[in-house]
Amino acid sequence: MSRQANPTLIGAFVLGAIALAIAATLLLAGGGWFGEKRQHVMYFEGAAQGLQVGAPVMFLGVKVGTVKQIQLGLDNNDGAGNRFVVPVTVEVLPHVVRTRGGEHVDLRDRDTVRGLVARGLRARLRMQSLLTGQLYVDLDFHPDKPAHFVALDAGVSEIPTIRTAVQELTAKLEAFPIEKFLTDVAAIGDAVNALLTAQGTQELPRRMQATLRHLESLAARLDAQAAPLLAGARTDLAEMRQALVAAQAALAKLEAAADRVATLAGADSQVVQNMTRASDELAQAAVAMRALAAPESPTVQQANAALKEIARAADALRKLAETLEEQPDAIYRGKRKQD
Repeated sequence: MSRQANPTLIGAFVLGAIALAIAATLLLAGGGWFGEKRQHVMYFEGAAQGLQVGAPVMFLGVKVGTVKQIQLGLDNNDGAGNRFVVPVTVEVLPHVVRTRGGEHVDLRDRDTVRGLVARGLRARLRMQSLLTGQLYVDLDFHPDKPAHFVALDAGVSEIPTIRTAVQELTAKLEAFPIEKFLTDVAAIGDAVNALLTAQGTQELPRRMQATLRHLESLAARLDAQAAPLLAGARTDLAEMRQALVAAQAALAKLEAAADRVATLAGADSQVVQNMTRASDELAQAAVAMRALAAPESPTVQQANAALKEIARAADALRKLAETLEEQPDAIYRGKRKQD
C-alpha cells in the first residue's frame, strides 16, 4: 500500500523554491530594484540608429545608468520649427560616484547635475561594438563646447549633448562650398589647358633641346680648357703659398723688431735713461745760458765795457787816420798846433 504524500512537506519545498527564485532574481538584478532611480533627458541631433533601450550610460568609463526611452521630437527653439531631435531618457543609479573622503555624489540630484553641466558635462553617442553597430551614451567633460538646451519645461532635468566626430565632419562637409570649389577647379583646368595649347608652350621642347645642345658644347669646351686652367691654378696656388710663407717670415721679423723696440722703450732701459740724463743736462745748460744772457749778469756788463773801449779805440784810430791824411809828415814831426 503506497504512502500518502505530506502536504506540509510539499508546501515547504514550494516556498523554498520560490525563495530561491526571488534570491536569484535579486542577485542577477544587482540590487537595482531597491535602488532609487531618477531620470534625465538628452536631446541628440541627427539619426540615432544603433541606440537601443537598455543601452548603458557611461560616465568617465563607469556605468552609471541605462537608456529607458528613445523618442523623436522637434526643436522648438528653432525659428523654422523643422529641426528634428531624438530625446533620450536615461535612469541613473544612486551612490555610484564617491569623493576622496568616501562621500557619495548623487547623480540623481538635479542641482548636482546642473553644477556638473556648468563645469562642462556633456553627453554624446559613441560606438559600443563595431560588429553590431550598437551605441551607448557617454558622459564626459567638454568645457570648450557650449551648452545647448532644447527642453522648454524647467522641470525637465536636461543634460546638453554634443555632436560626434562623424557628425562634425558631416556638418563641415555640408558647409563646404562644393559648387564654388568645382567652379574654381574648372577654371584652373581651362587655364592649364590654355597654357598647354599656347604656341610658346609648344615651342618649349625645341628651345630646351637647343639649350641642351649649347650646354653640351660649353661643357665640351670647358673640358678641353680645364687642364691648362687647372695647371695655371696649381702654379698660382704654389706662388701664393710661397708668398704666404714669406709674409709669415716678415711678420715674425716685425714681431721680433717690435719686441726689441718695446724693450728699448721700456722705462728701465739704458737708452731711455741716457735720453733722460741728456734732457736734464740740456735743461741745466739752458738755465745757465739764460743766466749769462740776463742784463744784470757780470758777463754782459763786462762785454758792454769792452765794447765801449773798443769804440773809443776805433774813434782814436779814425782821428789818427784823418791827421795823417792831412799832414803826412806828422808821423815824424808831430802834430801841428792849430793857429
